[in-house]
Amino acid sequence: MRPFYFLLKVSLNISFRLFYKRFIVLRKHKKLFGSTVYVSNHPNSFMDPIMIGSLNRPIVHFMTRSDVFVWWLKPILWSAHMIPIYRQHDGGDMKGKNGDVFKKVNQSLKMGRNILIFGEGFTDDTPIRGLKPVKKGPARMAFGALEAINWSKKIYIAGIGVSYTDRNTIGSEFVLDNGPKICLNDYKEAYAENPNKVINEVTKRVEKDMQNCIIYVAKPARYSLLEGIMQITRKGYNHANHDDRIPLVKRWEYSKNLAKWINENVTDESEEILALQKDLDGYFNLEKRMKVQDRFVVAKQHPELVNTLNNWLYLILMWPFAIAGAIHGFIPYIISKKLTEKIMRRKVFWGSVKMMIAKIIGSIYNIPIIILVTRWYLPHWSLGILYYFMIPVLWRLSYEYAQQFKEIQIKRKMKSVDLSKFVEKRAELEERIKKLIPVA
Repeated sequence: MRPFYFLLKVSLNISFRLFYKRFIVLRKHKKLFGSTVYVSNHPNSFMDPIMIGSLNRPIVHFMTRSDVFVWWLKPILWSAHMIPIYRQHDGGDMKGKNGDVFKKVNQSLKMGRNILIFGEGFTDDTPIRGLKPVKKGPARMAFGALEAINWSKKIYIAGIGVSYTDRNTIGSEFVLDNGPKICLNDYKEAYAENPNKVINEVTKRVEKDMQNCIIYVAKPARYSLLEGIMQITRKGYNHANHDDRIPLVKRWEYSKNLAKWINENVTDESEEILALQKDLDGYFNLEKRMKVQDRFVVAKQHPELVNTLNNWLYLILMWPFAIAGAIHGFIPYIISKKLTEKIMRRKVFWGSVKMMIAKIIGSIYNIPIIILVTRWYLPHWSLGILYYFMIPVLWRLSYEYAQQFKEIQIKRKMKSVDLSKFVEKRAELEERIKKLIPVA
């Protein structure tokens, strides 16, 4: 493990705990080294590799698109275990360059290292609860490594699934699920007879494992049905509308089972359910147009959701920490926000890039502040170092302070809004869901 990779693994693990409200890693693979090609879905661009690399125990080398390997970034990317992969539209001698890359991959797998590659190929601009067809490249690469070492060592392939409640929002949640390892040496005889057939078979098997690791809806036309039901029942994996008392894993498993039921039971002839989907879409679209959050409709039966006592307590008790966090974090946050949104046109990149830029700028920006604070107010330099490492926590408290203040304003405003029509429609939709969807 290279030192910079180790530093990222440790520091990003802490950053995730501040960026996300909660997360969990399921079916952990315990070995650091295992000659395994990990194939993951790709819902969140740059966030996916740093998250998998930081939170999963196995040490991985990332297959990364070659166009990010500009000359000044190459040392950093090399230190972070990144390996370039060349695509047709990158131009040049793609086949020759990838030949050299695959030699490095073969050597890495032979030495027990792991490779991470994203089987879908790219990230959608619109979040999906599904999986695009997995490409054959990972399986072909793994079998190529076995051939290169004359099948002298066991090499594995395994699927990974990453699921976000909201990929770009601070305070959201995610689940990382690891699929079973498949020993490719077991296919030696079959591969000798028909390599293409075996590659197809393994790819399909990995794709199935990946589907089992995520909330998988087979047809994109049914995404909104899943999302609508999850929001009405408040049991599922929706960021804006869920019951926070239900554990994250239970909400994730509920959503997986609901998606599976939709895949198996909803067809183009399911008139009642399709009518329900249309009405769910209409209900939430109307809320969006009227700028009504569904939790305030729910609050008519659950007044505790609009109570401001906890918000006020936070504002009263946390203001000193919030001020300190604003001093240390406001300027890095604004710079990272403006810079990212100006450079990155696709919003899918925003969450991960903002986090990394803010982390870098904040680390540099706060060094002179800490030196001055240590010299003037602290009795020993060790306290200054401790304070320096507490800054991300203070910034998170400051961010939450601003959110609590906004929350009070929203709750005050919504108290004067007549939501009776929404309450009636929501109750009707809830009854129809109970009648038509047995697993809801």
